[in-house]
Amino acid sequence: MTGRNPQHNDVTRTDPQTLVRWIIDQQRTSSPDAKGNLSILLGSISVACKFVSSAVRKAGLAGLLGMAGSENVQGEDQKKLDVLANEVFINMLAKSGQCAVIVSEENDDPIIVEEAYRGEYCVVMDPLDGSSNIDCGVSIGTIFGIYRVQPGSSGTAEDVLRPGKEMVAAGYCMYGSNCCMVMSVGSGSSIFTLDPSIGEFVLTASDIQIPPKGQIFSINEGNECFWMPEVAKYVHECKYPADQKPKSLRYVGSMVADVHRTLLYGGIFLYPADKKTKSGKLRLLYEVCDTLLGCPCFPMAFLVEQAGGVATTGHERILDIMPQQIHERKPIFLGSREDVQRIETLYAGE
Repeated sequence: MTGRNPQHNDVTRTDPQTLVRWIIDQQRTSSPDAKGNLSILLGSISVACKFVSSAVRKAGLAGLLGMAGSENVQGEDQKKLDVLANEVFINMLAKSGQCAVIVSEENDDPIIVEEAYRGEYCVVMDPLDGSSNIDCGVSIGTIFGIYRVQPGSSGTAEDVLRPGKEMVAAGYCMYGSNCCMVMSVGSGSSIFTLDPSIGEFVLTASDIQIPPKGQIFSINEGNECFWMPEVAKYVHECKYPADQKPKSLRYVGSMVADVHRTLLYGGIFLYPADKKTKSGKLRLLYEVCDTLLGCPCFPMAFLVEQAGGVATTGHERILDIMPQQIHERKPIFLGSREDVQRIETLYAGE
């Protein structure tokens, strides 16, 4: 990874580049005539992330571990923190005055913001990705993508059923050994780390770049018996290469954690379609592998491409896909350019 800020270790710094300041700088350089509405929206998202980060750290003491006794739209059991994170993000977004439509993994239907608070943006999100790992302390996170409402629309589901390349911003916040946010507004991906001493996200790496090739591959090998031949061949090549040392397998099971590692160190993250889930498992809108074409898939693909990487289904670029439904699922392969291109070559039969 390149782009590390050499000043981020200086505890005596008196001119910190906070997330809010970075957003304002981005607006000034790329859209000097903008009204600042996107800046306000991103600020609201950062506040919600701070809230969830605090809740995650206090979960054991505050009785927030365990199941909530309900299921989400995917039929998945909800954890207590799932419910809390979803409510916090919906409330912050709906009352920001900048959001018209909210799509959450936890809700059946899009939320249309009441007219008094309605703005010009749509947010698709997974409020708490990797929640099955909550109770054992593994890194989890929030994934989000932002679209501008289409011209002439007051805010409908159609405003988010669009290719990911039309997003104006995307990001994720990871809650782990530290709390960090990776964000892009279309001019590179940058990393911000929450400084608990001042309560602000501070820039720690700007314009990060994924190495063109990495030594790590990330896939759930428990599904090997269901893999398609192309995936099985690729994994075999990772383990038994002809002319170099084998790649290392690293798989957390939390997309935020696995993609974050891929962004930093290079390599490839694979969540393929297989004989069991032929359409893939990640949501397209806010993850990228399930049925929700926009939530995780699109934002993660957006961030990876902004960092010089590639994101594909094996047959087509993720960000070019036109979603047909809110919670659409797709397979995804993302990471270092050369690694992802190899899996594309195998799918092409070459």
